[in-house]
Amino acid sequence: MSLLIMLSDALKGLYSLFLSVSSISGFPPRMSPAEERKYIELLAQGDVTARKKLIEHNLRLVAHVSQKYSASVPDPDDLISIGTIGLIKAVDTFRADKGSKFSSYAATCIQNEILMYLRSSKKSALDISVNEPIDVDRNGNVLTLMDIIAVDDTISDDIDTAMKCQKIRKIIKEGLDDTERRIIIQRYGLDGRKPLTQREIAAELHISRSYVSRIEKSILEKIRRVL
Repeated sequence: MSLLIMLSDALKGLYSLFLSVSSISGFPPRMSPAEERKYIELLAQGDVTARKKLIEHNLRLVAHVSQKYSASVPDPDDLISIGTIGLIKAVDTFRADKGSKFSSYAATCIQNEILMYLRSSKKSALDISVNEPIDVDRNGNVLTLMDIIAVDDTISDDIDTAMKCQKIRKIIKEGLDDTERRIIIQRYGLDGRKPLTQREIAAELHISRSYVSRIEKSILEKIRRVL
């Protein structure tokens, strides 16, 4: 399947670099913690060069995660593109004040982007081994994906929840008619409203409670189908 999502002109150079190397070892080395902090601080100030550096020096992570899912698709280059997009999203959305390591956040974003693509394509993703070597540290010690993403935070769950919430908001905004939208917003107290019972909603809209119940179930089924 051809990839429909195109990278921006500013990132095509990075994509070319990704495709031109033959192994993970051909990518720029990972930054030291001090270097990473420096470029993250510069990025927060709007430094475009810092953004590019953070992407370039984390391409090894994209390569590793993408390779583990390559047997799931006809064209592995699609996964490279998707993984790179996940990395770009990580760079653009990372917030140092949240207390998470950038490498942990980036690894999760890359993997989630690939898994979303595989699910949307109705393909079965292969299990990724978190214990296989991915890099070496400055002392020559082997690093695995587990070493990078194993942190005491809930970033993976947070990202998954945020993505699901975004899908639900889109369904409510674009996939429901006015009555359905009003019922689901009032029923679950969305947009800062107080949740109402089915009976209260029925009285307000001058319809039967059973009709409100049927509409609510129909909406929830729509949501379940896309999550």
